[in-house]
Amino acid sequence: DRLPHNRKVYYGLISDGIHTHPAALRIAHRVHPEGIVLVTDAIQATFLPDGTYPFGEQTIVVKGSYSYLKDTNTLAGSLASLDDCVRLFAKETGCGPELALEAASLHPAQMLGIVDRKGTLDFDSDADFIMLNDNLEVKATFIAGECVYRAQ
Repeated sequence: DRLPHNRKVYYGLISDGIHTHPAALRIAHRVHPEGIVLVTDAIQATFLPDGTYPFGEQTIVVKGSYSYLKDTNTLAGSLASLDDCVRLFAKETGCGPELALEAASLHPAQMLGIVDRKGTLDFDSDADFIMLNDNLEVKATFIAGECVYRAQ
């Protein structure tokens, strides 16, 4: 089967420096930047210090930016938040903050067909947005125009 000519292709990337090699990020950016959807498979141990933690019926070990199933070398999931992925993607591809942020907001909304209310700050959108500093670190989160998180 062939895709219709007017069909846009989207693809997800976990830009955490573990799941996707920086060279693969650069290739993806050069080949089809409009289709990139940055995602994370961050698990409940994200932001926890190094240590051993229960994870459902298993135990995981957090060490640095990695999480493993206890007594194995098997990754348990990512510890990267989406803003981590945006920063790494912008850095490794040289695409700049605008495209990296679009890959985490506009492109997913386009893929889901909800760009009329999500992924933009257009008139009549839902006013869900974040405020970032120059290092692309989240300083505040707003849902429906109301601040629900402010960094300390």
